[in-house]
Amino acid sequence: MSGPQATTARDVDLADIEFEAMILGRHLAPRDAAYGLHLDKSAYTLITRLQVDGPMSIGQLSDAFGLDASTLNRQTAKMVEQGLVRRIPDPDGGLARKFEVTEQGAAHLAHDRRRKLAGLGEVLRAWPEEDVAALAELLRRFNGSIEERDGRPWPRP
Repeated sequence: MSGPQATTARDVDLADIEFEAMILGRHLAPRDAAYGLHLDKSAYTLITRLQVDGPMSIGQLSDAFGLDASTLNRQTAKMVEQGLVRRIPDPDGGLARKFEVTEQGAAHLAHDRRRKLAGLGEVLRAWPEEDVAALAELLRRFNGSIEERDGRPWPRP
């Protein structure tokens, strides 16, 4: 794919990456219950972050995600209502309450991750192992570059 401003081979490659990333986002976006998933995109991402980092306050989540507190308040309130996370006193003695993943939230995340991994396994079934490993490494590098630029690194499990 080449856009009207794609004048060099690198421009064409960047346009292709942008286009393919858009399509990848569409393919990886959580689907409704018909696909057997329990969590929407925001819950899946927030619960994953809480599992990796441990309990976090709205302020910490805001810093981690680059989202405003009102958006996170809406998302976490819905997740509390669904029994996916709960508010707890700060384990370090701070004033702000923190959110931690409930057993139900952890179970839903594990279920959805298994479904997603099974789907990825099916899509990549015919790929040679070295190609799957190369894709994983390139995605880590790509995400790492974005995180470095934004100053918000994601912890890896």
